[in-house]
Amino acid sequence: MAAPTGLQHVNLSVPAGTLPLAQEFYGTVLGLANDTVPHLQKDVLLWFRLGSGPQQIHVSIERNPLPALHMSSRHPCFALPNGEALVELQQRVYEHRAAGGEAAALECDRPGAANSGSKGVEYPDRFFVRDYAGNRLEFAVHPM
Repeated sequence: MAAPTGLQHVNLSVPAGTLPLAQEFYGTVLGLANDTVPHLQKDVLLWFRLGSGPQQIHVSIERNPLPALHMSSRHPCFALPNGEALVELQQRVYEHRAAGGEAAALECDRPGAANSGSKGVEYPDRFFVRDYAGNRLEFAVHPM
């Protein structure tokens, strides 16, 4: 029986008119490189490459917006190669949040403090962020 062998992309949705904020947060703050979007979707979609592999994060305009900010626990987890990379990224996201602005994360675990996820020895080093649109994101050390 054939089964999926990997994950090609995860789609995160944002409110209409906020793709420039997604570009700032995912491209500039997180440091993800852009991939080319199909021409007919360039105004409603951004694609970001994860590392040098085939995986992507797609950020698209939400077609059916929720009546109020929906704080779901659903989230993708982004792998970082080591603890130093994790700490550096967390500090960058936290400083961007502290500076404010429309693209700033709504929530970010404070560097050096306990993370906001479930606790236990089975969990790797990690931290959580809620982007400007309310999408929950996890970042964890997972050797690649």
